[in-house]
Amino acid sequence: MSKTGKIVTILLWVLIIISAVLVISLMANVGEDYKTNATLAGWINSNLIWSYILVAFGAGVAIVSSLLHMITDKKAAKNGLIVLVIFAVIVGISYAFASDQIPRFLGVDKFIENGTLTARVSKLIDTGLYVTYILLGLAIISIAFSSVSRLFNK
Repeated sequence: MSKTGKIVTILLWVLIIISAVLVISLMANVGEDYKTNATLAGWINSNLIWSYILVAFGAGVAIVSSLLHMITDKKAAKNGLIVLVIFAVIVGISYAFASDQIPRFLGVDKFIENGTLTARVSKLIDTGLYVTYILLGLAIISIAFSSVSRLFNK
């Protein structure tokens, strides 16, 4: 195993051990008085913060490794840029079709009054929904296409 591989293995074991200690400590503090137990609330908070750290660390590693791979492999860089352009086009189309009309539902007045729900927020939510719908449709089409193409390639 290379030096980098050993460092990564040690780092992963450290992360697993810290995670296990936090989860075990949380479980050890769960009791009958879980609603009023301040210690349990502290352990829950610690576990949430640790999960945020792990997500940020994982996202950072994924981004750095992707960038390193793109630098070393020009074809991967080209394909990555094509995917980013296609995604930007999908987001642009979704934004163009999105409505900034605030939906009416039970309890919406509270969100409008405190400024949480504005026309801009409504447009961004609508954009996110359209992006999700388009990507779901593309995923279903690609699954169907790959299944059908395998039938003809045999």
